[in-house]
Amino acid sequence: MTGRRRWSTEEILDAAAELLRTDDAETFSVRKLAAALGTDSSSLYRHFRSKTELLRAVADRILLSAMNGYRAEGDWKQRLLALALHLREAFGEQPQLASIWGRYASSGTGSRLVMEEVLQALRASGLPDAAIPAYYHRMAVLISALIASEAGISTVTPAELEQGRELFRVAVLGADPEHFPALAHFARDLRPLGVDRRAAFEEILAAQLAHLETAIGPQ
Repeated sequence: MTGRRRWSTEEILDAAAELLRTDDAETFSVRKLAAALGTDSSSLYRHFRSKTELLRAVADRILLSAMNGYRAEGDWKQRLLALALHLREAFGEQPQLASIWGRYASSGTGSRLVMEEVLQALRASGLPDAAIPAYYHRMAVLISALIASEAGISTVTPAELEQGRELFRVAVLGADPEHFPALAHFARDLRPLGVDRRAAFEEILAAQLAHLETAIGPQ
């Protein structure tokens, strides 16, 4: 009688990533992953001590893939914007993992590479070392929140998206001017959340970088 196959850590992460294309963090389980691999949960716990540790490792591979295609070029603002766009593109290929990254974070190589680049770019900006940790935290929160928000939209089906747009049109264009005067005034210029998200992503980041540049002052 032959024993069950021994799965490598990378094979387990591959299977978990594939399972997470249809599952989210709430419905995903080690038991479900073990069933997909044809093994038992105890064999997976030899590689990962908990579901959270496994999810962090899956998300970290997205960060690592993003950093493999990233090159630190330009000034500090260009570096931070390029990094954010690389992360956005990487998580765009598997949006379910964006919320996992935002929720569970990561401590793997990919995470360390991202942290290192953000910190180096901030040091290149001229900020004093004492101020860098606070600005790093703001950048990390902003980038992860923007990516997670966009990922939530990208997982919506075309039918759900169209239904949401129709509801938006009804709520906005049908607003009673007496009760919602500002909404009625701007109704024809407002757009649903899913429209031009890349432009909004870049504009919000640019605004944060401009704020940071103002805080730094003349060099």
